[in-house]
Amino acid sequence: MPQIPEKIHELTVGQLSARSGAAVSALHFYESKGLIGSRRTAGNQRRYSRDTLRRVAFVRAAQRVGIPLATIRDALAELPEGRTPTREDWAHLSEAWRSELDERIKQLSRLRDHLTDCIGCGCLSLETCVLSNPDDVFGEEQSGSRLMVERRPAAKQQRKHSGKHQREREPEGSC
Repeated sequence: MPQIPEKIHELTVGQLSARSGAAVSALHFYESKGLIGSRRTAGNQRRYSRDTLRRVAFVRAAQRVGIPLATIRDALAELPEGRTPTREDWAHLSEAWRSELDERIKQLSRLRDHLTDCIGCGCLSLETCVLSNPDDVFGEEQSGSRLMVERRPAAKQQRKHSGKHQREREPEGSC
């Protein structure tokens, strides 16, 4: 990893990329999403303060555990004066994100445990399919993963008078 002398207080995008391990395109993306900031030189080149290295590390660590960028941006925006997150900030934010991550883990575990059933079916039309009918939300009303759109009385009248039989549409994603 290239060393940057202590007397240099600003980094080019190439230096920030080399030190952080993030691609230049990722750094530009982070900047466009408000996760990091830079100043522009007279020649319109980006310059990042040294503490941007810690912000990039924070963003990448949060991404690795599945935190959406919008949530990360909101968390960084709550820091006083837009300062770089500290170890204490990470501990506080990671605790807040823990329940969200626990719920995702629970959902993924349930999906993993029932995936074989859905692959075996092939059409996702199991009465209690965890992919198309999670938590069997509609199971009390009717069986199957397809829910027919209710016909409107006006539509019935119109079909009756036109003499045409029109096929009722099914919701997208149904088999």
